[in-house]
Amino acid sequence: QVQLVESGGALVQAGESLRLSCAASGSFFSINVMGWYRQAPGKQREFVANILVGGSTHYVDAVKGRFTISRDNNKSTVYLQMNSLKPEDTAVYYCMMMAGDKGPYWGQGTQVTVSS
Repeated sequence: QVQLVESGGALVQAGESLRLSCAASGSFFSINVMGWYRQAPGKQREFVANILVGGSTHYVDAVKGRFTISRDNNKSTVYLQMNSLKPEDTAVYYCMMMAGDKGPYWGQGTQVTVSS
């Protein structure tokens, strides 16, 4: 069984930084994609960033230049460095993974709250 465990969410002030982590465990073949999505209250879950097996990264326009996604292949862990946080970044952040021909797998989410 595949499990994704996120950590790093917190309450911060606007302009501050946070680093989210997501560790994958269990039985799975090579990871193709790891990424982050978020869901704000009353809104649908939206894509934030992902990193592909070859290392290429993609971001939603709203976070470009502020967020950086990275991956530690040895630890099957993905990170999201979030700088210059804004109140509109407030959401539950979910980790996602696709491995082999399976997935997506989802984590349980971690709350990020940015106060103005």
